[in-house]
Amino acid sequence: MIWNFVQNQILGMKWLNALLGRLLGALGLDTSTRWGGSIQFFLYDVIKITVLLCCLIFLISYLQSYFPPERSKKIMGRFHGIWANAIAALLGTVTPFCSCSSIPLFIGFTSAGLPLGVTFSFLISSPMVDLGSLVLLMSIFGSKVALAYVLLGLVVAVAGGNLIEKLHMEDQVEAFIRRAGAVDIESPTLTQKERLLYAKEQVASTFRKVFPYILIGVGIGAVIHNWIPEAWIETVLGSRNPLGVILATALGVPMYADIFGTIPVAEALLYKGAQLGTVLSFMMAVTTLSLPSLIMLRKAVKPKLLALFVAICTVGIILVGYLFNAFSFFFL
Repeated sequence: MIWNFVQNQILGMKWLNALLGRLLGALGLDTSTRWGGSIQFFLYDVIKITVLLCCLIFLISYLQSYFPPERSKKIMGRFHGIWANAIAALLGTVTPFCSCSSIPLFIGFTSAGLPLGVTFSFLISSPMVDLGSLVLLMSIFGSKVALAYVLLGLVVAVAGGNLIEKLHMEDQVEAFIRRAGAVDIESPTLTQKERLLYAKEQVASTFRKVFPYILIGVGIGAVIHNWIPEAWIETVLGSRNPLGVILATALGVPMYADIFGTIPVAEALLYKGAQLGTVLSFMMAVTTLSLPSLIMLRKAVKPKLLALFVAICTVGIILVGYLFNAFSFFFL
């Protein structure tokens, strides 16, 4: 009962949805209509995600202050083999929220001499599975889905990085990165006040970048939730279409958003009858394989390695989608 209260009322903020329904009703707006339901959905999700976003960024940024690039490099350098990939993937969970923000760190780690497979485990996990995605997924899909999503995302990151390591593709990294070498600069020890100030600044900075995507994502979710017929979604992304996971992954790649802008769309798709794994594959594709991030990554690696990265992520995302669909009875 306590956990249900936390999930529904604190993370899910069901009380906020009910309050908005009463307020809109008092203003003469019928929330059972398409327009009324769209407005309620939009206000509820924007407020809920914004509040969770600010709280999560503050907490995660505070944790990040203990793991600057130099310290992260030293931590990853202590491990070898698959354990190094696992540590890199775990460190990716406390780093920036989108792939474009992760690539500069990936370049820094690679130029510092860390094994290529290890840095790719970091690059895959950073946008795909972070602490923010865990909490937000928990607020909408429940703890089972959230934990399984993060666990399988980490498996994809570790397996993908390990495969790249075994293929010995160091020559596929652009020469200017290989020549950069390591710059060992000790990070200054921060006081608690400085850590809190850093976290506050990160909230303001990230919010300015992310909020437009929240508005777009919630707007799309409101349209799907209240205007698109359920039969359409079930036909394209439901159990009737065995290729739904592949289609959702392909649709997600050209988009650019982060987990905060993608979740409202996923929530609306699931409500309308899309399969769970199909929805999660769409989310993973949007956050991990966006075109802007691939363009940035191309500046650091050669086409062969870039194509391998895309192939590993795509296959991993599709497998995760079909796995969730096969066992959706357990999660929902």
